[in-house]
Amino acid sequence: MPAATRVSATAAPKPLQGKSKLVTVALAFLFGTVGLHRYYLGGLRDKFAWAHLLAALAGVIGVMSMQTGAGSPALNWTFAIAGGTSVISAFLAAIVYGLRPDDKWDARFNPHGTPTRSGWPVVILVILSLLIGTGLLMAGLAISFQTFFESQVEAARALSQ
Repeated sequence: MPAATRVSATAAPKPLQGKSKLVTVALAFLFGTVGLHRYYLGGLRDKFAWAHLLAALAGVIGVMSMQTGAGSPALNWTFAIAGGTSVISAFLAAIVYGLRPDDKWDARFNPHGTPTRSGWPVVILVILSLLIGTGLLMAGLAISFQTFFESQVEAARALSQ
């Protein structure tokens, strides 16, 4: 057996590479709807990352079906709400990860790496996530309430005639 093979077989395993807080927040802000930040932190075995991806796909199917008028409206709304939940939770994840103190971040995601020093880019991404996430949440609630009350008015008109 060659000496190089013996050395590599007895070498100590490398410590886990640390995860960047800025990269995680940026992934949650930009691509969080499909769970890319979860894949970055937990790999392909992260069940919530797959839930993000499935909810985003369901949302796309629901919105497209509503636009074309295909399928059951209740099922289309259910799918669209699942997609909206994925979008809103991605912005919430960006806020939560961005506001986590650096020492707690290092203890969980960067135990052997250099200490994390969050700067202004993380703060700006958290602020943008808060603005966009709350705006989308309020818009979704307004559309949902409007649709509900319009359907109630139509049902009342049908009963009165």
